[in-house]
Amino acid sequence: MQKNYRDFRVITMAEAPEVAVHIIEGADRPGGFGETAVPPVAPAVANAVFAATGKRVRALPINAAALHSG
Repeated sequence: MQKNYRDFRVITMAEAPEVAVHIIEGADRPGGFGETAVPPVAPAVANAVFAATGKRVRALPINAAALHSG
């Protein structure tokens, strides 16, 4: 249906479904609830850039100039 991300219509907050978050107590030390998802974001984005452009991203932040350089 979409050929590129720019063709994908992102839903608005009003259109988003209700999300219920349940925090369950446990005996383990307290930890973050969402931080564990952060480390794999940069490699995932870099892989997506490579898949889309054929250019490897080797440094952050990613910018358009780096993708157009030799």
